[in-house]
Amino acid sequence: MDLLKALTLGAVLSVAIGLVIGSQGTSAGPLAIHLVSLAEAKFYWSWPVFLSGSGLAWGLMLLQR
Repeated sequence: MDLLKALTLGAVLSVAIGLVIGSQGTSAGPLAIHLVSLAEAKFYWSWPVFLSGSGLAWGLMLLQR
């Protein structure tokens, strides 16, 4: 269950950072932010931010046990 919560928080973090940085027209180098089109919705996404944010959130949830 903690992993599912961590993936959700990682997705929220990725979209939030992608929106701020991607809307300025840059890919932010190693963050690799790119525009994703999904069923007429467009948003900015970054796999490195998603994976690191999910890992950080999961680690914090494990520490709280």
